[in-house]
Amino acid sequence: MVVMELVRYDRKERCMMADEVFTAIEYIRPMEIEARSMEIISQELAERGESLDPEQAPTVMRCIHTSADFDYARTLQFSANAVEKGVSLLETGATIVTDTNMALAGINKRALANCKARAVCFMADPRIAAEAKKRGVTRAAVSMEAASHLAGPVMLVVGNAPTALLSVYDMIRSGSWIPDFVIGVPVGFVNVVASKERIMSTSVPYVVNAGRKGGSNVAAAIVNSLLYQIEGSRL
Repeated sequence: MVVMELVRYDRKERCMMADEVFTAIEYIRPMEIEARSMEIISQELAERGESLDPEQAPTVMRCIHTSADFDYARTLQFSANAVEKGVSLLETGATIVTDTNMALAGINKRALANCKARAVCFMADPRIAAEAKKRGVTRAAVSMEAASHLAGPVMLVVGNAPTALLSVYDMIRSGSWIPDFVIGVPVGFVNVVASKERIMSTSVPYVVNAGRKGGSNVAAAIVNSLLYQIEGSRL
């Protein structure tokens, strides 16, 4: 019995000692967490000496907010007037085509419903899978080809598969199809950097993250940053 009490006391002491080195907790109301996060991001960017282009800042900060990675302040690349062009496409009814269902799920459906755009992903389509298997290519590459047959303006959103960007580049280079906008932020090691470089060499409006970093969450964050700007203009 005495031994048990000593063990309990020892555990209590260790917990008390651990509490003394914990990072302080901020008590923030749920609806204020995002705003507080953006305040912290702005403060840390200033401390790092990072100055963002005013038009691009909401998109860059949204990527940092999603990833907690401040490298996006330096590596996120925009073609001329990319934000303005992206917002205009969404306002006028572009079809967003993602390379993953995860990116599709991450797009804010409430904000999407407030403009004329729609979002789709062909990756789960059995016809896409069958064609990819037949040709020995990725479903992402075939999905981009499927996007080329859509009516109206198309915004491609790639957060996972560099083969999707390479497929798009081949279509642009051959002149068989030119998308209206490309968000290219695949993540990884094989052909990721090369695929991004090729998209940035074209005349297609883009937002691309140079280097290996990216992901479906970042791709969705970029789309959301554009959608939120549309919402803000209507407030």
